[in-house]
Amino acid sequence: MIEFEVSDGIARLVLNRPEKLNALTAEMCEQLADCCGEIERSDARVVLLSGAGKAFCAGGDIDGWSAQTPERFADHWVRDGHKSFDALARLTAPVIAVLDGHALGGGLELAACADLRIAEDHIKIGQPETGLGIIPGWSGTQRTTRRFGAQVVRRMALFGEVFSAEEARGLGLVDHVTETGKAHELARLIAQKVLGRAPQATKLTKMLINAAEGEDNERVLEALAGRIAAGTDELQEGLAAFREKRSPDFS
Repeated sequence: MIEFEVSDGIARLVLNRPEKLNALTAEMCEQLADCCGEIERSDARVVLLSGAGKAFCAGGDIDGWSAQTPERFADHWVRDGHKSFDALARLTAPVIAVLDGHALGGGLELAACADLRIAEDHIKIGQPETGLGIIPGWSGTQRTTRRFGAQVVRRMALFGEVFSAEEARGLGLVDHVTETGKAHELARLIAQKVLGRAPQATKLTKMLINAAEGEDNERVLEALAGRIAAGTDELQEGLAAFREKRSPDFS
């Protein structure tokens, strides 16, 4: 249900459930987390995220969560979705979301995980959850507020406003708006620009921006410090001393 490939430094993630407007199932969330792990182990330097058919993503599959008990809904549906979305947001490679169809509810939450959003001019963006008697549960009140601002989230989540692509650009929900059918072309052009930049500097800069935004602070700080420590002579001396069963000389 999620197509995944890495080619020439570009990873492509495609939600492929067009008959359901790419509504996310528990299995798709699990696949997304697995794909993010593969991306981190690959040579991908930029990620393109899109949906097949007429929608980017219509959110979480209603049939998948509506019949669950409150306990199972909280312990599995919400938490597992967070795990997958967090993995996407915390990728060290920049992520470009291609919104060539509507991004509603969980679809907007998914798009919020990206570093850049390109929308085609016909799409709609909104958070309809409270109209269904549920909350925006995949960081729709947290990450979206950090990235888009509290008032924009209030307008969507509390008052039910649905924005056009142009309105979304004016509010900072998307970064670029193209004609219908042109979003993928622009995404590829921007991806090529990322490939032309220094890979390690780009990766480190994204990690620092994430930390400044409150995204995965602890792991980012320890990962950066670990890179520094691992590049010193002290590590080599410490390992040598351990293997030789002697006291290390850090002078």
